[in-house]
Amino acid sequence: MKGISYNRYGGPEVLEYGEVRDPKVGPDAVLVKVRAAAVNPVDWKCRAGYLDPVLDTVFPVVPGWDVSGVVVQPGVAVSEFAAGDEVIGYVREDFLSRGTFAEYVAAPVRALARKPRNLTWEEAAGLPLTGLTAYQVLNRVLRVGRGETVLVHAAAGGVGSIAVQLARHVGARVIGTASEANHDFVRSLGGEPVTYGEGLAERVRGQAPEGVDAVFDTIGGDTLKVSAQLLAPEGRLASIADGEVVGYGGVYFFVRPDAEDLTLLAELAEQGVVSVHVSETFPLERAADAHRLSEQGRTRGKIVVTVEWEDEAG
Repeated sequence: MKGISYNRYGGPEVLEYGEVRDPKVGPDAVLVKVRAAAVNPVDWKCRAGYLDPVLDTVFPVVPGWDVSGVVVQPGVAVSEFAAGDEVIGYVREDFLSRGTFAEYVAAPVRALARKPRNLTWEEAAGLPLTGLTAYQVLNRVLRVGRGETVLVHAAAGGVGSIAVQLARHVGARVIGTASEANHDFVRSLGGEPVTYGEGLAERVRGQAPEGVDAVFDTIGGDTLKVSAQLLAPEGRLASIADGEVVGYGGVYFFVRPDAEDLTLLAELAEQGVVSVHVSETFPLERAADAHRLSEQGRTRGKIVVTVEWEDEAG
């Protein structure tokens, strides 16, 4: 099959388009015909070797963890899905090798849910990793509730934009950092935008003089340090970007595949509670350009890679 792969760590130039090995479908997996695969910052961090200390790598590596597509063949132990089912998934294994930037991927059922019927393939591919990250941090770590004030960093980005919507859904007030160009977008999600950068603490205190109940950090560094100073008494802090959060009394979080959580997110998408903004799409063969754009760190919503098929029915 055709796909993207790399045989060594490096920049976007190591990504090659061509023939890659066909996936084997294990008993608890299904073969998915890929329609779209979202780009996440972790994809290029894996490609650059940043996750080598924690993930074994088997070259060549097909990158990508997010997918939307159609089940072609269920494994012998699978009863949850049948051929023809439209699915989404956060297809992460405990090693790097078999990703979603290809025509087909073998995906374990523990990582899959049915595709929201009202989302395009591209939008659906952008939901799993970002949606699961936002949902699990808000519900399992920060435990955000009605009437609380939450500060979400990079609120116009992939994770941040979903977090704003989910927090608003439970009745929380959301202050979201974003560039001025994205302020209207953050407002459209239900958030109250503030410009990040120098003077952030003063701007947030101007909107929440008594401090915020929870901070969802997606940036790290100086932003994390400032965030810790903005917490109200008993406030909670979580970061998906910087392990130093532990030193501020917070929690460092890495998202896990979870079929139940993903099914819930798909239902929220169908109800119109959660939407996915796709800023740009690239054909599979231009995955390197998609990585380059992601590395700039200025994306509103999601960047998605698409797989074109002659048979558009599936």
